[in-house]
Amino acid sequence: MRSPRRCSRNGCPRQAVATLTYVYSDSTAVVGPLAAFAEPHTYDLCEPHARSLTAPRGWELVRHDGDFAPPPPTTDDLVALAEAVREAARPIHPRPEDADPGPGHQTGRRGHLRVIPPSH
Repeated sequence: MRSPRRCSRNGCPRQAVATLTYVYSDSTAVVGPLAAFAEPHTYDLCEPHARSLTAPRGWELVRHDGDFAPPPPTTDDLVALAEAVREAARPIHPRPEDADPGPGHQTGRRGHLRVIPPSH
């Protein structure tokens, strides 16, 4: 599964919620909501680092005024999660108690999940 984007600051394990971009021609640093895609020459920041960032001396800092919200999960994230759950539900080796006991048996077991047939 693809992991969420992390803060670019060394040693920071938090999830990124903002993107820092430097506009060198204007001597401006811009901190805004997390960009849709990670780009080279930009930095993803967690909320504490986005809020506490200072610009270099002589530079202007433009900072987003609103809240920094974590990005919503993407379809790729949801598909990867569903596949991971399916994989975890598969038994590694069939156990004798998981073997089919015969046609009259009404419940089955696969891994840690129990299959219960619908009521008639």
